[in-house]
Formats: sequence, structure tokens, C-alpha cells
Amino acid sequence: MSHATSRSIAATVRQLRSPRSRYSPSILPRSSCLSVSHSSRSIAHDSALNGSRRCLSTTLPRRSGVASNPPMAFPCLDALESRSAKLEEETSNSNEPSYTSGATLNYLCKEPLLLDWGGILPEFNIAYETWGTLNPERSNAILLHTGLSASSHAHSTEANPQPGWWEKFIGPGKPLDTNKYFVICTNVIGGCYGSTGPGEVDPGNGERYATRFPILTIDDMVRAQFRLLDHLSIPSLYASVGSSMGGMQSLAAGSLFPDRVRRIVSISGCARSHPYSIAMRHTQRQVLMMDPNWNRGFYYSKVPPHAGMKLAREIATVTYRSGPEWEQRFGRRRADPSKPPALCPDFLIETYLDHAGEKWCLTFDPNSFLYVSKAMDLFDLGRDAQRDTAARRGQRERLLRSGEPASSFAADASCSLTLPSKPYEEQPESAAQPSDAELTPPGSARPPEDLIKGLAPLRDTPTLVMGVASDILFPAWQQREVAEALRLAGNRNVTHIELSEEMSLFGHDTFLLDLKNIGGNLHRFLD
Repeated sequence: MSHATSRSIAATVRQLRSPRSRYSPSILPRSSCLSVSHSSRSIAHDSALNGSRRCLSTTLPRRSGVASNPPMAFPCLDALESRSAKLEEETSNSNEPSYTSGATLNYLCKEPLLLDWGGILPEFNIAYETWGTLNPERSNAILLHTGLSASSHAHSTEANPQPGWWEKFIGPGKPLDTNKYFVICTNVIGGCYGSTGPGEVDPGNGERYATRFPILTIDDMVRAQFRLLDHLSIPSLYASVGSSMGGMQSLAAGSLFPDRVRRIVSISGCARSHPYSIAMRHTQRQVLMMDPNWNRGFYYSKVPPHAGMKLAREIATVTYRSGPEWEQRFGRRRADPSKPPALCPDFLIETYLDHAGEKWCLTFDPNSFLYVSKAMDLFDLGRDAQRDTAARRGQRERLLRSGEPASSFAADASCSLTLPSKPYEEQPESAAQPSDAELTPPGSARPPEDLIKGLAPLRDTPTLVMGVASDILFPAWQQREVAEALRLAGNRNVTHIELSEEMSLFGHDTFLLDLKNIGGNLHRFLD
């Protein structure tokens, strides 16, 4: 190679390294080709190497005004926009989504319901359904509690023949045997399937509650249910049965009314919400609230926040099932391997989540989702939490009895939260709340004393606690915590059953699907 050629190539390399010139197509001749010599690391013309070294083409296309690649298609966004347009047309014709599970019985309570965090419902309705016959002694009633998004329609009825969410578990000879028991299932207050919730009309001003609806707790839901039992003249329950959020309610019923609950069944529940499940529900609420159509909860008679609801449900579905099940069911398979990858749902697991969100986003009131999921986060049967709640309620009950207007003490029922200027992890450790240290580490052998003392009212109530090893939303260690805390509180009749991954891969949703193991153990306990 001549010295002139070497100097020319060196100058070209310097230009290529220059930030100002790096992307200029005029640096090299269009036909120039460079090669790297591995022995000397020198740069030489390709023509001198007879193709024995790798050629780096420097030919760059001139700007033609035409994109180098076609635009990506987004059928998932097309579907979203199409649904928005359809909803816009429907709401302009005064048609809004109807949240219903079909025909129900209804109990309208005209007595005010004071809530744990200072709010009040001047009156409320409870939608409910029943199966079986109440015996003359009125002693065979079972109160069945629901999960977050379920209605009172646990089983088909003559008025509503559609299969219920626990269809295979209720009926003659089934785990909830209607030849023996009178089964009652309600829609919780705060819900949207007939019971009073954010979508109902506030008798105070004749408008929808929306986010003027007060903050709820699991205990508030249970107190409303026991108003229904009073109305039905049922002095005590044969059993309180529930799964997921219903498992929380079942324990709360025994804690609030120990003399009226003779047995407790808590399936895939807990005695207090833990950080992981709180974080997952928080994320779902944030996704929903960031949908512009949510409009701070005042979306009724307008386009609802269907996009936020769809995404929230997709996140929730991730927590309802398990990784091992999805490995077997979906693996890494794509919906159509013959087509190039897409940014819309492409893998089978993505299409599954997309479908879960699609079919749910217009069937549940978004505000109900916010309030009911927050009630789950607030759940805590520890002694300190119950003591604080009792003090708040006592103060407000005295004000109610004195004739004070609700507005004089319900101001704190609205959100006055001030977000910290720094994220929690950037604050000094001294800023942490003392209760943070009392949370049970996963797998801990002994529950905290606060929880043991809080479950003392259940010491005389036979209790079945069931968990599932593949559950990531309510991990099995949380059911172990409940069972052990009950035993340490003095309960000598605690049955704890944990289904291994070999028995169920369905995660949290096992309680909806596993008739043999969930239903079988429930049947034996009730008998």
C-alpha cells in the first residue's frame, strides 16, 4: 500500500469518528469498500485483498422521501378507538353501560350505616340471592361472601338461570348442600350489582355518589350483611364461608359477631393485607385513574374509562393465575408464528391477558373497583387496628346520638392526603412507622402478637383455613399465618389445608376451579 493511500484512509477514519460527520453520506465514495486486517489491524482497499477479508460496505442510500420501513399496524389500538367511538355514540343517546348480574332479591335498609372511616350511608340496598330452605329453627343459614368483582349470583336460580360463579359448589349433595343448608350470597356495599355503591343515587342530593361515596372497609361490608340477617330474622349462622376477599369477610364476620357465627371458612384469604397485594391493587387503581375518561370518578352518562379498566384487569389476571400453569398452557408460543412479531398482543399469553381485559372492561363499575379494592388494602384484624377503629366509631356514634348533622364530623371522610416530597425509600429509617417492623416475614414460624390478640374473639369458633401453594396474590404463608395465629389465640379447632403445586397450578383462582380439593375439604368441614 502506498503512503498516499494510507494517509487517505486514515483521514477518512478520523472523519468517521467525528461526531459532526459520523452520519454524513458524503465521507466515502459510494463504491468504496473497507476491510479490517486481523493480522496487522491495518485498513486496506478490498480490491487488494481479493475478497479474503470481510468487506464493510459504506454505501448509504440517498434521502428519497420514502420511509425505509412500513409503519407498524396496531390492531389493539384500533379496537380501543372503535370501542371509544361506539361508546361515544351510545352515551350521546343516553345509553350507558349497565352493570347487572340478573334478577336478585333486595333489602333496602332505611337506617343509616356509619362507616369505619367517618362516612355515612343514610340508607342502603343489599342485593342478594338464596338457595335451599331455611329450617324452622332458622339455624341452617350459610352466608357466602364474594371476591372483589363477583356478584350475588353464585348459582343459577329460577329467576336467573345463568350459571353462577360457584355453580358446581352449590346444590343438593354439593359442598354447600342445599338439602341441608340455606345459602345466602350478597353483593357487597360499594359494589355495582344491585347493592348501594358509587354508581347509585345519593338520597342527600339526588345525584350519583361517584367519588363522593365514602371510603369503605371489609368490616363495613360485613355490618351491612348482618343488617340483612336481622331483616331475615336469622339469629346466627351455621357458617360464614368465603374465598379471596370473601375469606377476609368470613374472618371479619367471626371477629365482629362471635356469638352469631358458629363456623368460619376462609379460602385463599388473609387476616390482614400485605405489601405485595396492596402494591398490585394500587397499580391497578393508578392505571384506571390515569385514564382521562375516569374524570375523577364523574364519568356517569359519559364514556367510561374502559381503557384503564381493561389494563387494570390485565394486571389483576397476572396475579390470579400462576407461572407454572402458564408454562404448561402457553409456554413461549406465539399466536401466529408465520407472521413477524408485533407490539400488540403476539404471544399466546399476551392474547389471553388481552381477552381477559376486553371481556371485563364494561361489565364492572370502575368506581366500585376503586372502592372495593381499597377496602381490601385497609383490612387488618390486628388488635391495634381494631382498637383504633373502635375509638373512631365510638366518637362518631356519640355525635350521631346527639343529633349532630353528618356534615359536622364526616369532613375527614374525604381524602386530605398530602404526598411526600421524597419517595419513601429516600427518607431516613426513623420516618418508618413502628408497625412496619411488625409485619410477619414470609415463612415466619410465629405471627406477631398484635395479630394473635386481634384474633382472640375467634378462639371458640371452629375454623377452616385453606391456601394454595401456587397462589401469588395471597401466598400460602398468609393462610399459615392465620391458622397459627388462631391456635396461639386459643382456638383448639383450627383446620389448615394447603394445596401443593402438584394438586393445583391454578394459583389464586383455584377456589373457583377445583371442586375436588376445595369443594371436598369444605364439604367435610361443614359436615
